[in-house]
Amino acid sequence: MKNVSIKKGIVVAFGELFLKSEGVRRLFKKTLIYNIIFFLKKANLEFKFFPFRERIFIETKETKKALKIIKNIFGLSWFADGFFFERAGIKEFSDFAAKNYQNWIKEKETFALRLKNNLKESREKIIKEIAKGIKRKVNLSKPKREIFIEAKKEGWFLYFKKRRGLGGLPVGRGGMVLTLISGGIDSPVASFLTAKRGAENIWLHFHSFPLVSRASIEKVKELAQIFLNYQPRLKIYFLPFAKAQMEIKTKTPAKYRILLYRRLMLKIAEIIAMKENCEAVVTGESLGQVSSQTLPNLRIIEDGIKIPVFRPLIGMDKEEIIDLAKKLKTFLISIKPQEDCCTLFTPKHPTAKGKLEIIKKLEKELKIREMVKGTIKKAEIYD
Repeated sequence: MKNVSIKKGIVVAFGELFLKSEGVRRLFKKTLIYNIIFFLKKANLEFKFFPFRERIFIETKETKKALKIIKNIFGLSWFADGFFFERAGIKEFSDFAAKNYQNWIKEKETFALRLKNNLKESREKIIKEIAKGIKRKVNLSKPKREIFIEAKKEGWFLYFKKRRGLGGLPVGRGGMVLTLISGGIDSPVASFLTAKRGAENIWLHFHSFPLVSRASIEKVKELAQIFLNYQPRLKIYFLPFAKAQMEIKTKTPAKYRILLYRRLMLKIAEIIAMKENCEAVVTGESLGQVSSQTLPNLRIIEDGIKIPVFRPLIGMDKEEIIDLAKKLKTFLISIKPQEDCCTLFTPKHPTAKGKLEIIKKLEKELKIREMVKGTIKKAEIYD
């Protein structure tokens, strides 16, 4: 094995990138590689990178640390710790297996070889050559240990346990979106699901400081630190909303206030989204969860908004959203007490079926355009 280079590290497999055309796939792969390298460097890992057409191999001695990082990267179907044999032939690979199989398979354990062959040699010949040096019992249907082998012209991959990746598409390849983040449970999950489809998020948070504490602002900053495990960078707009809400509260009937708040938020969001070259606005709304999220009210809220409004949670119930929030490690932050800018001014009996003509009439009396401009002027940006 004089000319064979054996590298230890992590084998990475792409997700749905291979559904794309060749040109598009190259662009997506380039973004995926950038994201992987970015997150590994961010963690100060020492590694070497070997990209291939269908796989990526990351050579590193810090495998456990690297696996924790890679599991949070979108665009990966699966990943596994293993070996890459550069310039190896069947004999070199089988010799290595014969010398090391006792580290992989205990004495009374059964095993199976799972081969993916891209070489001219027959599958049967390769398996026979490797298996003869492994002195353990074979069980193809229910083995205790599976040994995965990929024989390619660039070399051989050897790995043992596939870990499921996040799937989706690489962040940054699906355009930009502006996500409304309340600090509650739903919106960070909506942001995560949007990022999973390759869209880079910018966050927009409406708060009621100084009428209330900065609790919601600090929560959003905490959530941002979690989200930066999934997205390389994150810009956040913090907008004071109390003055606009006080005006709405003093001049409009109670049952329409929530709809007026939400419509104002989307009008502001649309302007910021256009400024940031975002192609959609994202919210954490789920159909029927509260009165403002009924179909008639959702239609009223986004009436007049030209930019698309995405609602990734629209068909999810609260338990499903909570389960995902717990997996993302955002749940415990989201349930911390805060005086939310909407709940602070929420009436006891908001309407579940508003009337658009009444809403528009109320907005004329409120001078909404001035409210929008005044709120945006006071924006604070956290990058």
